[in-house]
Amino acid sequence: MITEKKDFSLLHYNTFGIDVTTSRFIEYDTIDELKELISGSYLSEPFLHIGGGSNLLFLNNYEGTVLHSCIKTIEVVDETPDAVWLKVGSGVVWDDFVDYCVKHNLYGAENLSIIPGEVGASAVQNVGAYGVEAKDLITEVHTINPEGEERIYSNADCKFAYRYSIFKEPSGKKVIVTHVCFRLSKQESYTLDYGTIRKELEKYPAVTLETVREIIIRIRESKLPDPAVLGNAGSFFMNPVVSESKFEEIQRDYPSMPFYVMGEGRMKIPAAWLIEQSGWKGRSLGPAAVHDKQALVLVNKGGATGRDIIALSDAVRLSVREKFGIDIHPEVKTIN
Repeated sequence: MITEKKDFSLLHYNTFGIDVTTSRFIEYDTIDELKELISGSYLSEPFLHIGGGSNLLFLNNYEGTVLHSCIKTIEVVDETPDAVWLKVGSGVVWDDFVDYCVKHNLYGAENLSIIPGEVGASAVQNVGAYGVEAKDLITEVHTINPEGEERIYSNADCKFAYRYSIFKEPSGKKVIVTHVCFRLSKQESYTLDYGTIRKELEKYPAVTLETVREIIIRIRESKLPDPAVLGNAGSFFMNPVVSESKFEEIQRDYPSMPFYVMGEGRMKIPAAWLIEQSGWKGRSLGPAAVHDKQALVLVNKGGATGRDIIALSDAVRLSVREKFGIDIHPEVKTIN
C-alpha cells in the first residue's frame, strides 16, 4: 500500500536525530507501487530515496519528496549443496537480514551484525566491518530509474570499492534499489583475523555462527553509541588510503601507528587513530562531539543541527590535515 504524508518530520528517519521536515513523505510496499509513483510524476520534482537514514546528515528541511521502501521480502532463488542465493527487499533492516542468515546456518554475513540501515543502502554504500564487505556477498542489485526502466546490475557492474559503488556516481544517484541478491555459503567458514575477534572467542567453548555474531555485537556496542540514546551515523569518516612513501614518513614519527596493507604500494591508516592523535577524541564543539570511546564517530549531544555536525567535521579534518598532511573524507552523505 502507498502511504503519503505532507510536511512530515524526518526526526525518526535519520540516526543523527536531526529534526527536519520534508514536503512529502511516501512509502511503498511493492515494485508495482513504485512504478505507479513514477508514472504519476511523483519523481519529476526533487526527490530523495532513503533507507534507515543511518548514513544521512540533513542540513535543512527537504523541499521535495522523500521516498522509503517497505519491500521486506527474503526469497530463496537458488540453492546448491554449497550455497544459497537470496533475493532480499531493499526495505529489510540490514541486521534482520544478518540474523536470518545466522538462524538458517548461512555463512558470510555474521561479521556485518548490527550495522545500522537497510538492505538497499548496503549495496549503495558497500557496508563493511571486521574484514567483510557487502560486495563479498552481493551477486546482483535490482533497480528502477526515474523513467520506470528496470535494470539488474551484476557485482562487476556495481564497481564496488571501499565504501563505494556506481550508485554514488552522478549517473547512479537517482537509481532506486528495489532488491539485492546475495550468495551465502552453507559450508562452515569464518573471517576471524580482524580486531579482537579471536581473543574474544577464547571465552567460548566452540566457534559457531551464533558466537561470532554475539561477539561482533558486543564489540560494536562497546565502541559505538546507540543512536536512540545519542544521535550518530556510526563511522563518520572513511579510513584514508595513502602511498607507501607517505605512510613511511608518518611511521618514522609514530612507529606504533596501526595500519593495513592494501597492496600496489598503498596503505590504509585508521581515521580514528589520526583523529585521536590530533586531540579530538571526546571533545565537543557546541552540541556536537567526537565520541569518547570511538573517535571515528561524531555525535549529537542534543539539539544539534546538521550544520553543527558539519562544523565539527570541518574542524576535525583541518586538525588532521595540519598534523599529518592527510585529508580524511566523510562517509556520511550530506543533504542540503
